Amino acid sequence: MARTPTRLPRGAKARAALVDQRLAASIPHPVVELDFTSAWQLLVATILAAQSTDKMINTITPVLFSRWPEPRDLARADLADVEEVVKSSGFYRQKAKTIVAAARKIDDELGGVVPTEIDLLVTVPGVGRKTANVVLGAAYRIPSGVVVDTHVTRVAGRLDLSRATDPTEIEQDLMKLFPRSSWIDLSHRLVLHGRYVCKARSPECARCTLADLCPSAAPEG
Repeated sequence: MARTPTRLPRGAKARAALVDQRLAASIPHPVVELDFTSAWQLLVATILAAQSTDKMINTITPVLFSRWPEPRDLARADLADVEEVVKSSGFYRQKAKTIVAAARKIDDELGGVVPTEIDLLVTVPGVGRKTANVVLGAAYRIPSGVVVDTHVTRVAGRLDLSRATDPTEIEQDLMKLFPRSSWIDLSHRLVLHGRYVCKARSPECARCTLADLCPSAAPEG
């Protein structure tokens, strides 16, 4: 059955333009908070970061990549050894299995290189659209879409930019609202804004540059 397109909320296009402008001013140089030096490292780090924190993953990846620097190295690693290295990331058995499978796919079928086409990248184990958008945007500067994680889902909902609940549908709404040229930096800005200002339990509306645009903002005073 075909998915019914979501209808954009009233005023979302004008609101999105202001969101884009203000976040660009408040977060002029947005970056992924995972440490990486290549698309491969970012792909692995992003997979490991699920249900964990970037800070924790940044303590794991230096050890991981010192032992297995490239996909061909990790593809041949002993799974138990990989599990031990990534143990503190949470759900470590599944994560170890996934990154080894990703390494094998890239080494065996993709010439040892993380692909730059999203349709090919999402065939790698552990890579969905969110991870693909992170890698293509941050490592290759290719605007393949908008990253939709829990932070972006929350911010988009509170700002009434999307009323969808499915990440794919939220992404489609955001791609309609924001110009392609802004997708990469916008993704990072929305993540950072959700992580540090528009928090899940205690949003800091008093210091939010978007508060007057936000239907969900706490009233002043």
